[in-house]
Amino acid sequence: MESVLRGAAIYLVLLVILRLSGRRATAQMTPFDFVLLLIVAETTQQALLGDDFSITNSVILIVTLFTIDIVLSYVKQWAPKAGLIIDGTPTILIANGRPDARALARARISIDDVLAAAREQQGLERLDQIKFAVLEANSGISVMPKQN
Repeated sequence: MESVLRGAAIYLVLLVILRLSGRRATAQMTPFDFVLLLIVAETTQQALLGDDFSITNSVILIVTLFTIDIVLSYVKQWAPKAGLIIDGTPTILIANGRPDARALARARISIDDVLAAAREQQGLERLDQIKFAVLEANSGISVMPKQN
């Protein structure tokens, strides 16, 4: 039972920390972010397993974590507001070629990041070619070009 409680607690703590750190944490991973992820993974593993490194304990933890994830997916279906809290909402970063400085700062995303997504997705080179750039709830940036 201790493993189940540990798993649930760590899952919820990581979920809250990732939500508070913003979507940039998962949108564009830098080498620094990757190192941080590795350290967090090792620390989490130690917190989850404690002194019990048995296969049984590992299986219990894996089942617990997947069960929590499945339960949360149902919660998001039943209560859409809970889904907004868990996953967040899309954020408009650029509208009609004009950057929203507050939205960019809150998301910790630079104009260069948006332009990189615009080049990759639509072949756009300048802000004035962008109708909308949206930071999606899944941390991706969607770019819609202006129609000429």
